[in-house]
Amino acid sequence: MNDRNPIIFVMGVSGSGKSTIGLLLAEKLHINFFDGDDFHPKENVKKMAEGIPLDDDDRQGWLERLNLLALENSEKGAIIACSALKTKYRSILQKGLEKKLHFVYLKGSFDEIMARLRQRQNHFMPPALLQSQFDTLEVPDDAITVSIMLTPDEITDQVIAQLKNKKAPL
Repeated sequence: MNDRNPIIFVMGVSGSGKSTIGLLLAEKLHINFFDGDDFHPKENVKKMAEGIPLDDDDRQGWLERLNLLALENSEKGAIIACSALKTKYRSILQKGLEKKLHFVYLKGSFDEIMARLRQRQNHFMPPALLQSQFDTLEVPDDAITVSIMLTPDEITDQVIAQLKNKKAPL
């Protein structure tokens, strides 16, 4: 395994900026970006679009697929945007990657994120499901945590600095 290219899951509730930050990190670190939303089965997307929160059973196969994606990219490195709301979800995602994987938690309040969701267009996740995401969220204690109130460039700079402080492979 090449220790120069990390696997990073950018996590947080819907609307926290996972895709934006993931793309910027991938660009700055010269590794591939994958949006976890692209790997949801059609049934999950349909359910969320109808305003029905996903349960653990809905997420299981999706999380396993994202873990496989991370494993497939373990040599090259990858940035993967994924809500990763619960500790047990993060355990599935990091299986086989424990020493190489990092979680970046984009932290924001309900009101801050709701304001963003109301501005977002053409996304299958309706703002009405935000409360269910906050209800599900188990805030990680071992993730790199950055406030969403910073600019995207400030967030990515902070993430990279914290990765270096952790002596993470870059």
